[in-house]
Amino acid sequence: MEEGKYAKELDVAVRVVHMACSLCQRVQQKLVSSSDDGHVKSKDDDSPVTVADWSVQATVSLMLSETLVENLSIVAEEDVQTLTKADSEGLLAAVVNTVNECLAEAPKFGLQSPPGALGTSQILEAISRCSSNGGPAGRYWVLDPVDGTLGFVRGDQYAVALALIEDGKVVLGVLGCPNYPLKKELLNYPQNYNQTKSKTSLSTATWEKGCVMYARRDGGGAWMQPLIHGDRMLEWPNSATQIWVSPIVDPALATVCEPVERANSNHSFTSGLAETVGLRTQPMRVHSMVKYAAIARGDAEIFMKFARAGYKEKIWDHAAGVIIIEEAGGVVTDAGGRPLDFSRGVFLENLDRGIIACSNAILHEKIVDAVYASWDSSNL
Repeated sequence: MEEGKYAKELDVAVRVVHMACSLCQRVQQKLVSSSDDGHVKSKDDDSPVTVADWSVQATVSLMLSETLVENLSIVAEEDVQTLTKADSEGLLAAVVNTVNECLAEAPKFGLQSPPGALGTSQILEAISRCSSNGGPAGRYWVLDPVDGTLGFVRGDQYAVALALIEDGKVVLGVLGCPNYPLKKELLNYPQNYNQTKSKTSLSTATWEKGCVMYARRDGGGAWMQPLIHGDRMLEWPNSATQIWVSPIVDPALATVCEPVERANSNHSFTSGLAETVGLRTQPMRVHSMVKYAAIARGDAEIFMKFARAGYKEKIWDHAAGVIIIEEAGGVVTDAGGRPLDFSRGVFLENLDRGIIACSNAILHEKIVDAVYASWDSSNL
């Protein structure tokens, strides 16, 4: 990677996300090939959380603390309350084992492993350390250890998202997409695509899917590396290719992404909006921040999300994806055309109706205009 501001932080973050993706793949293979759901717990909001969420959070926290000499501040999604309950002993043991397995692979990604296996208290401390509330001042990392946990549990799309925010502005972002197919057509595969693979063919298929995308706020563009698996490489570095958004400006030819989950997204409004703008392509419903990846890589042109009343967007669901799209040449704003504000804490406060990400300013302006035209007649 080129030198410059945040060069070291970005280099470390990319390696750590590669490690986290390797960890997730191991856990996901166990989940989809086993009927045992003991490693899946339900959080207070009923979304599934797996051993991968806590293991990734611990691993990222530990590796950033070890490699970046600074008073590390991390905003992340998980806490240790569930893990420390009496009936979670098996889950906690699985997290400890998973983290230590992952840390042992660090040299393959050009990072240093701890001198020995870490104990339960060290790993719980690493998870708990991620308790920053963000805000307008200072430097802090933002992590979503497994974005799209529902997709993860189903063997479908999910992402590991890591971003660095300084004084309220996103300055770098890394997005690991372990199941992102190298062929765009496979994004519309059935959800059980991975589950239908035998273990032998799954290991072969990994060559055809998985990537890590990244960017920093310097106009240097967005980049993509093929996902590195701990069992198939001997040493870093990994090759990177620059990615750009799609050049399509005609709405009739554009592909729109929207969330799979209806719980926090108004599909009826986005479908009415699509008709108003003249979007004819079937929407691509994808779990997680992979939607941002699809636009950054030119596989789709538009992502719209209009949350239902009462739902508040969290910064870790958007920070990494936003900077990658912008550095790839795209535009991301709220539905009023204003930049997203990451300086207000854990939530994207003062969000005007929803989020619109587009591959170019022409499409973006058409969508924003259509929102203003359609809003009064909508049921939001």
